[in-house]
Amino acid sequence: MAEKKLVVNVAWCTGCGICAEFCPKEALAMEHGKVIILDKAKCICCGLCEQRCPDYAIYVDSGEEVVKS
Repeated sequence: MAEKKLVVNVAWCTGCGICAEFCPKEALAMEHGKVIILDKAKCICCGLCEQRCPDYAIYVDSGEEVVKS
């Protein structure tokens, strides 16, 4: 089973801070107008940040390869 990880597309981040506000573990923070992963060990990959981001700039990567048939 592949390990999940949080991925931030900084180019798409508009700095609204919604993802950081909804993070239940305070693993995210805002720095220089963009979101950063403050502490990867705290992230539980719950996906709340991904659900709330209006710019699709942050997501939980399942690490699983998509196979097209």
